[in-house]
Amino acid sequence: MIKFKSLNQNKHFLSILKKNKFNNKYFTVYFDKASKYYEKRKNNYLYITFVMKKKIGNAVTRNKIKRKLKFAVQKISEKQQLIDRNYTYVIFGKNNVYSDRFSFVLDEVKHTFKKIKYLEN
Repeated sequence: MIKFKSLNQNKHFLSILKKNKFNNKYFTVYFDKASKYYEKRKNNYLYITFVMKKKIGNAVTRNKIKRKLKFAVQKISEKQQLIDRNYTYVIFGKNNVYSDRFSFVLDEVKHTFKKIKYLEN
């Protein structure tokens, strides 16, 4: 099982936001190669952070969106190995995740991480 690690410091978070990004209907993904802060990585950790704006619904809505996105990422990382662990990811969820079915969200996550994998090669 893959464990998620979140970014701890604001400077790490801001450095990732200045790098590459993909935007779609359900979320926006910012990503970058391992920085000097995370050079000593262990293979069982995936450095990924899920973020929601406070303007999107109440706490229940925001947490449900984060749970859906986390489960989708966990599902594709275990079965299909689409996510490169040498990268750091920041995912900003959008309100469409809450209302749409999980299968649509999962397909979009797969498609986005395939694009990221293709971009790195």
